[in-house]
Amino acid sequence: MKCLAYASLVCLLLVVTFAKPAEKQDENQSKRVKEVKLSDEEHFEGKEHNVDYDHDAFLGEEEAKTFQNLSPDESRKRLGMIVDKIDEDKDGFVTEDELKKWIEHQQSQYLEEHTQQTWASNKFQTTIEWDEYLQSTFGEVEEELVKLPENERMDFAKMVRRDKARWASADENKDGVLSREEFTAFLHPENYDRMREVVVLETLEDVDKNGDGQISLEEYIGDMYRENNDGAEEPEWVKTEREQFSQFRDKNHDGFMDLQEVGEWILPTEYDHVEAEAKHLIFDSDKDKDKKLTKQEIIDNYDLFVGSQATNYGESLQRHDEF
Repeated sequence: MKCLAYASLVCLLLVVTFAKPAEKQDENQSKRVKEVKLSDEEHFEGKEHNVDYDHDAFLGEEEAKTFQNLSPDESRKRLGMIVDKIDEDKDGFVTEDELKKWIEHQQSQYLEEHTQQTWASNKFQTTIEWDEYLQSTFGEVEEELVKLPENERMDFAKMVRRDKARWASADENKDGVLSREEFTAFLHPENYDRMREVVVLETLEDVDKNGDGQISLEEYIGDMYRENNDGAEEPEWVKTEREQFSQFRDKNHDGFMDLQEVGEWILPTEYDHVEAEAKHLIFDSDKDKDKKLTKQEIIDNYDLFVGSQATNYGESLQRHDEF
């Protein structure tokens, strides 16, 4: 997912102004849309567990950035207060369902706050028109196109076209403008079922370098890993991804991923990220294996939880309204 030099400026506008998912090459493929629901972090780097993913899940991504300013004692104290909030029935245990509800709350809160910030900073009113969005994001498109060489002009036009398609999918009532909720779907399409098709199409277009409408093994690996010229041996995780492609991604074993297979890779229909994260947190923290957590079990695994979505990466530990 890497942009050309001119497009980097436009991508920066998209990230800073609208915080759209970055269209640049990731180090690992699973950083693509399928993980955006919970974290931009990679949950496993090769075979190594990355707790930063869990921090995003439990604390919330933005809050994790501020968590590092708290002392360990203060962090544990605030973590305990969050546990009291998660334990809805006040029975002294955090169940999988309670943990799932909390993680969903953290994600919903992030979406609402991000949309509100974007809405306010751009001084949008009750709805947004396409031309209004176009102007605030890309400027005067025709003037920008004139400044660019022919090949870059085509890429610029492609970015506008893709946003137009995403806009149309987000416009649920098809009135040509976006409400606040519809704009949230535009900014975070991976969180809305009705946006699934456009997310999958965007991903296919990104990875399908030769434009044949499918993803080969070479394109799949090339999107996440570029060979060094020093002749170094291919990392183990890349070999694992090759196996994943052949055994699981390419379901009909024709050597390619078609549109449907890309969809199951990026946004699998039978996989619940929130449920998986809740199960993971409990499994790694449940000392007595009773499938629920005490406050002490959570605090004893402090390093795992302050890097999880349940505390939004630590930011919840600093927010007074969480207590």
